[in-house]
Amino acid sequence: MAEAQDKPDAAQEDKPVKKRKNGLYPAVSEELAAVMKSGWADTERHGLDPIKQAPYAAARRAALSARFPGERIVVPAGNLRTRSNDTEYPFRASSEYVHLTGDQTQDAVLVLEPLAEGGHQATTYLLPRSDRNSGEFWLDGQGELWVGRRNSLAEGEQLLGLPCKDVRKVADELREAAGPVRVVRGHDAGVEAALTDKVTAERDAELKVFLSELRLVKDEYEVGELQRACDSTARGFEDVVKVLDKAEATSERWIEGTFFLRARVEGNDVGYGSICAAGPHATTLHWVRNDGPVRSGELLLLDAGVETTTLYTADVTRTLPVNGRFSPLQRKVYDAVYDAQQAGIEAVKPGAAYRDFHEAAQRVLAERLVAWGLLDGPVERVLELALQRRWTLHGTGHMLGLDVHDCAQARTEAYVDCTLEPGMVLTVEPGLYFQPDDLTVPAEYRGVGVRIEDDILVTDGGARNLSAGLPRQADEVEAWMAALRG
Repeated sequence: MAEAQDKPDAAQEDKPVKKRKNGLYPAVSEELAAVMKSGWADTERHGLDPIKQAPYAAARRAALSARFPGERIVVPAGNLRTRSNDTEYPFRASSEYVHLTGDQTQDAVLVLEPLAEGGHQATTYLLPRSDRNSGEFWLDGQGELWVGRRNSLAEGEQLLGLPCKDVRKVADELREAAGPVRVVRGHDAGVEAALTDKVTAERDAELKVFLSELRLVKDEYEVGELQRACDSTARGFEDVVKVLDKAEATSERWIEGTFFLRARVEGNDVGYGSICAAGPHATTLHWVRNDGPVRSGELLLLDAGVETTTLYTADVTRTLPVNGRFSPLQRKVYDAVYDAQQAGIEAVKPGAAYRDFHEAAQRVLAERLVAWGLLDGPVERVLELALQRRWTLHGTGHMLGLDVHDCAQARTEAYVDCTLEPGMVLTVEPGLYFQPDDLTVPAEYRGVGVRIEDDILVTDGGARNLSAGLPRQADEVEAWMAALRG
């Protein structure tokens, strides 16, 4: 990347400098300022088509408006976060803001202002194009000469299908606002400070819950994006299988980097930190260090998902034999997890209780643990006391969407105690994990971890596996790996 700070040369060191976010810069001469103001082409774009999300976002804003009549609603996109000194993490807009606008602009704010006749006027506040006359476009670290062109307010209106104003005015306008206000907290400290005496934690929590539950049922646009994410993810898994020999020669990092390349080429990023867990690391649920060895004869648990350019993510796990063939013990554990996942997937359908798929999968795993002599039966006793959790550890799935653990602020009765509806998308991901130091199991089990995870759409007639492009059954996995590795 270009240098973030230009140091004054020897002839300029005694001149006054202007302190900026990205470092120290020499004072600007009048001649240079004049040169930088002129000679720029007009790049304003006209006749832009609205983004595909625009009508869907409008419908979501209408639902939000109906839920909180007469109240001002403020939803920030968020700000850049410092990674180290004067460098920032890549910006990722808040899921609430993206869901309601389709926009991903940093520092942006959506405001729904109540109207006297009912309903709301929605406005998105954005940072306008850089000002050539003031020098902001080349003197400010976030000016367009440094970080690239941004949309004008007029372009934003065409793309998003709603009025756009200068975000530098939003704090003052919010300070002057009268009546009840709700804000999505945790994304923009400046916006929250402007509303300190106008909001309450209770009202804001209610807003967060509603926006979370608004994402429980996906519309056709969202389903299409999740399918796109799953298709890209399948290609990323294929990429990994093709380079397992290089991973053996290096480490899990080769796997992580290989999948990341697919995510960046076909999407925005990975939807979460990839879990590239080889050998005994597969027994650590969130192994994201990815710095361990990859050995023939062991298993690789790869849990990864591509995040699309519109920020919808897949969440898929496959457990693969590094050398392409399961050992008898590995296959025994794998088949148990496969059967549990199949039972869970079959339990996903409209009208079913959300918890049904978890309970179906846990029953299969408990039955196998009893049959293997690792738990004393009967199975009903094991399930009643949840004894299988020593090796199953986690829940069998979660909602999926803009967040990998989507709808996380929803009420219990609207989520884990809900009835499944068409349009819901959830993961089904049972696993068995035998820790390397677990003395309660025979030595051959220790260090073996298996999880299989797919992304399931509830349909009118049942369910559809969005990640079915990847094989699941053990024989199919072996044949798929052999074909990819030639």
